[in-house]
Parts: sequence; structure tokens; C-alpha cells
Amino acid sequence: MNRFRTIAMYFALVLVTIALLIGSSAVSRRLDAKVKEGNLRFTGEIKNAPVLVTFTTVALGSFRGLVADLLWLRAGALQEKRNYFEMVQLARWITDLQPTFSGATAYLAWNMAYNISVTCSNHAERWRWVNEGIRLIRDQALEYNPEDPILYKDLAWIFQHKLGNVLDDANLLYKNRLAIQMTDITGVAEPAWKELAAAPESEKAFMKKYPADGKVWEKIREAGFEDFKALYDDFRSRKPAALSPKLQGRLGAPLLKELTDFFRAELLRRTLKLDPRMIVEINEKYGQLDWRVPESQAIYWAEMGLKRTPSHKDVNLGRLITQSLYESFRGGRILMVNDKDYSNIVVAPNIALVDAVYNTYGDVHKTYDKGSEWSTFRSARINFIKEAIGILYNFGKFAKAREYYEKLMKEEPHRKREDLEQFVLSQWAEDVRDAGVKKASEVISGLIFKSIFYLVYNDHDAALANERLARYIYAKYSADIGSMERMKLPSYARMKQVVVEQCLKTLPPDMALVLKAKIAAEQAENKVDALVKQVPGLPAGNGRKK
Repeated sequence: MNRFRTIAMYFALVLVTIALLIGSSAVSRRLDAKVKEGNLRFTGEIKNAPVLVTFTTVALGSFRGLVADLLWLRAGALQEKRNYFEMVQLARWITDLQPTFSGATAYLAWNMAYNISVTCSNHAERWRWVNEGIRLIRDQALEYNPEDPILYKDLAWIFQHKLGNVLDDANLLYKNRLAIQMTDITGVAEPAWKELAAAPESEKAFMKKYPADGKVWEKIREAGFEDFKALYDDFRSRKPAALSPKLQGRLGAPLLKELTDFFRAELLRRTLKLDPRMIVEINEKYGQLDWRVPESQAIYWAEMGLKRTPSHKDVNLGRLITQSLYESFRGGRILMVNDKDYSNIVVAPNIALVDAVYNTYGDVHKTYDKGSEWSTFRSARINFIKEAIGILYNFGKFAKAREYYEKLMKEEPHRKREDLEQFVLSQWAEDVRDAGVKKASEVISGLIFKSIFYLVYNDHDAALANERLARYIYAKYSADIGSMERMKLPSYARMKQVVVEQCLKTLPPDMALVLKAKIAAEQAENKVDALVKQVPGLPAGNGRKK
């Protein structure tokens, strides 16, 4: 009898357990449905995780939170002692124990990019730590937490502030290395993004389009590449990345182009986690960005944050987009990188973005501050308009400069109206007093551009006046601020050479020929002057007007 009772009790317990499991499963499914329906942040199932992460989350169960808490206490003590290197290991363990706890990852990435990096006197070492911080968020945390706006904000901030700003002495190395990294992937400074976006979106899609038993792969194997991995690894091993020359004679030019576009897009997705389709979307929204500058990648991750978190948009993402667009307008077009010692980089304004920056400030002003007159977005837009007027005028966009001057007068009706040129000159005077490296580079490059413009049209007086003003601002900046290593500009001769080369590329062919002739005449005149100076008894110079 007792045995019968025992069996009945166990049977009842089994039934109750089964009922509880079925009930919990039903509740779990309903909760999952609510999560998807409300676009809420999901912290349950972890996908694509390493074996160690999967093991710790399953084996330790809820107890992993207690272990993580103990590690956090230890990490806090190490933070106070500034023992950052041991903190890195602890934070990695915390990330493995609680991969969906994005605060741990953000904390670790911040320490790598900011606190640990500045302890290194070697700039290359600093770059390594900053890169580690970027990769931790971009390559790991966002895989586990794709709907966490804080992670997108932190990642965009590192690009916009740490790499894009000049506060770190190694900032020139960061900018050059990032630009070179992007060019090594895309092959050119301005890739055809729409063609890369049209390529197959993954290895699986590529193999579906070009089956392993098809003729394309037959020719690829003849060139010595047995599978996709071998071909991909060979492609990315080159700087810049390119298909093997062995394929040149076996595949026609159109097919080679298609394969190259795909592998460039795939390398971009795997290395920098950038989707060419999203890049095209951003370019169409704001204008053609130079994707070699940090601000472009800051915009990308802030836009991704808004896109993936529709139910809880973060105002900080809106701020990052406006700030990064502003900086891209001011100096978001690279004219020259330095791949030797990374000691300088020449940038120019991306004038095509002017309307996008203005409109974006207006959009975020309405979205986050309901159009309030006291909004910080409105104040920032007014400051942008003032700066845009000077930049547009500086680069010969006089009609556009006047258009923005009228916008300023509407924003500040109490302002005394003055001549446009007088307004620009007063702005320049302020810029020389407290210029940053981007602003100084923009003003000097713009004046050189205007000098060349006037030279082509035979207005030698105007050309000389702009050239003298450019040299004056360069000398003033170099004496007052530019002596600091992190604020240093390239030599004036190099800056002028870069602007001339850019003008030769962009001017109409007939005007480019005129410019070449003018440059040749100027060089010949300078040689004559140099020879005259060497003749004993003659006065310096030959008396000709400069």
C-alpha cells in the first residue's frame, strides 16, 4: 500500500511538473510576442555567442549574476586605484557572464578608448586600445544587444569625439589610420556605393548566385582557389584589397567587377560592420559623405541606433548626428592623408552638406524640443548658419552665402544688417583669435582656393590679396596655437599644393589648362628671382609685381 502511495505521489509530481513547464512555456511565448510587438529591448536568448558565453549563461543560470556582482565590486576598487589593465580582464569576465548587460561592455570600452589609451606614450599603442574599445561595442556588444540605444550612442561618441576631435595628442594618427583602413577596403577614396550595395548581401547569397559546381567556380579553382574562404582571404590580404591577378585572364572584365564589388562589400561588413546599403541610404538622406572621416561613421552608428530602437529614441543620438554632420560640413572631405608618419592630414569643408545640416537641426529641434525658442538645437543651428556663411563665401559660393545670411537675419531680426563681405571679415577676425585646427585649415584652404580662382580669371590683385591673407592666417595660427603637436597644420607649401591639385581635378578642362600655364609661369618667375638674388651687387628681387 505504501509503495502504491509513493508511486502515485511521484506520478502526481510528474504531472504537476509537466503542467508547470507547459504553462511557463506559454507565458514565455506570450512575453516574447509582446517584446516584438512593442519593439522592446530583448535580453533573453543569446544568438551567435561563443562557446564560453553559452556555457556560462546556461551552466551558472541565475547564479552568474551574483558572480558578476562580485566582479563589479572588484572592478570598482580597481577603477579608484587606476589599475585599468586588470580591470580589462575583469570586465571581459563580466561580459562573458552577462553578455546582455550592456553597461559592463560600455564601461570596458570607455576605459580602453579613453583611460587606458592615454597611459600609452606610443601613439600606435594608443590606436590599438582605442580600436579595442570600438571593436568591443561594435563587434560583440551589439551582437547581443542590437536594440540598446546606449551602445550606439557610446560607439558613435568614440568616433565623433575621440577620433574626430583634437583633444588627444594622437588624433592625427587616428584620422590617418581610419582613412587608410577604409581606402584599403574600398580601393578608392570615393567608391561607387550603389554598386557595392547592389552586390550579394552575404556569403550565402553569393554562393547562391555563383554555385560551387558552376562555371565561375570552375575557373576560380583553376586559378588555385578551392573555396570561398581561400578566395576571400587572398582578397583581403592585399593593400588595397583586390582579386588575385591569376583571375585576370580567366574571368571577363564585367564578372571581375561584380566579384570585386561583392568582396569589397563583404570585407566592409566583416571588418567594420558597415552595410553598403545603409551607407547609400545615409548618403541619399544627407548628401555624399566622405566615409574615410570619423564623423561619417559616427553618423552611421547613430542612425543605426535610431533605426533599431524605434520605440525609445535617444535624444543623444539626435545630438550626435547633428554634431557629426556639422563637423563633416566644416572639415569632412579629406584632400590628403599621410601614410608615412601620420603627422598631418589635410581636410576641406564638404560644402554639399550645408542644406542637410541646416534641415537636420530643424528636424531634431521639432522632434526633441517641440520647436522651443530656447532649445539648444536652435542655438546650435544659429551658430552653424554664421559659420556656414563664412565657409560658403570663402569657397566662392557667394549666392549660397547670401542665402544663408538672409536665414540668419530671420533667426536674429534684431541683428544690425551689414554688407556680406564685412560680416565675413569680422567672422574671420574671430576665427584667427581662437581657431581650432579644422577651422584654421578650412579658412586657409578656402583663401588659397579663392586666390587660384581669381588667378585663372586674370584678376591678379584679388589673387594676391587672398594669398597674402591665407599666409597671414597660417603664420598667426602657427605662432599662437599651431606649435602644439596635436594642433599642428601641414606646411603652407603642402597645403597650397593639395588645393592646386584638387582644383586641377575639379575645374573644367579649359580652365585647368589655364591654371597649369599660370603655375608654370609663376614657377619660372620664381626661378629667375632666385638667380637674380645670387648675382653680387644686384638688389634682391627683379622689381616685378607679385
